[in-house]
Amino acid sequence: MLDKKVLVRVDFNVPMKGGKIVESFRIDQSLPTIEYLLENGARVILMSHFGDDGSKSLAPVAKYLNKFFSTKLVREIGDKNIEEYLSAGQIVLLENIRRYEGEKKNDPAFAKKLASLADIYVNEAFSVSHRAHASVSAVAKYLPSYAGLLFAKEFKNLSLALEPKKFTRTKGGPFVVILGGIKFQTKIPLIKKFLKMADQIFIAGALANSFLKAQGVDVGNSVVDSDVSYIKPFLENKKIILPVDTVKNKKNQIVDLGPESLKQIEQAVKSARFILWNGPVGWFEIGAKEGTLGVAKIISQSRGFSVVGGGDTLSAIRELKLIDKFGFVSTAGGAMLDFLASGTLPGVKALK
Repeated sequence: MLDKKVLVRVDFNVPMKGGKIVESFRIDQSLPTIEYLLENGARVILMSHFGDDGSKSLAPVAKYLNKFFSTKLVREIGDKNIEEYLSAGQIVLLENIRRYEGEKKNDPAFAKKLASLADIYVNEAFSVSHRAHASVSAVAKYLPSYAGLLFAKEFKNLSLALEPKKFTRTKGGPFVVILGGIKFQTKIPLIKKFLKMADQIFIAGALANSFLKAQGVDVGNSVVDSDVSYIKPFLENKKIILPVDTVKNKKNQIVDLGPESLKQIEQAVKSARFILWNGPVGWFEIGAKEGTLGVAKIISQSRGFSVVGGGDTLSAIRELKLIDKFGFVSTAGGAMLDFLASGTLPGVKALK
């Protein structure tokens, strides 16, 4: 790899406040791959998106990276100074890749332009590999392509949940799934799949509001899906567990799990051999954190192997300083759900 230019797709789309990074986990998890490449003589070009469109700058990320490596933020892919920066031992960070129309379109011409920058492509962004975008999918057609260390770790650990019976870290015990968050339709394929494998599936968060409504429960002014008819076939399945009590705010909205529901989860997790958790169990964004923090504590104390993911889920774990108490903490949210539902992703397929 000596003197080879390596184009690395990372996911540095991290939470910011006042122009400063407030959660660096995704960046930190990619540092070992960057270090490995540099130690083996590679010249590294990083690319990432930031936000849904291309309006935001990765300048705060470049500043953060400068704590570890000499980093140069490059505004344009065609910048003639890129070779000079690389020769000077700097890491090049391309400005927000979604500034370019060809990115989301998975445009071959744009992918070729990206590929022209390097000799090798590395996908280190498992968390965005559910998107068939040029920097994730199409670019792999034009360069020798490999998975980064984090990407490989994500694939390996999330794959464990697809074959839980083969997992033998603990003897016996059920496979427990806890699904929260607000994205209703995205979780239905996952629920269908895990009904065949899991022993219990706890439905929580805003997702549970829709299930409760479909059950005929008065959910007041809570956030619910406009159409809950698709939920009814699931209600008779004994594997699906809904909250037995909830916390409401002054607007008559369900915002969190109640204490009895937490006890229910604790009882199941205590004897579990494998726990999969994705998504907060309360309205985390408005400060209804108690349920999510409670679930994090419960899982961290379990003897079973745990795989957890999702942005607010991660925030809860970090807040409690429990990140090393779980089997595996994924950097992915939507990609985690899509991978578990289908067993692959566009970014995974592109590397095969």
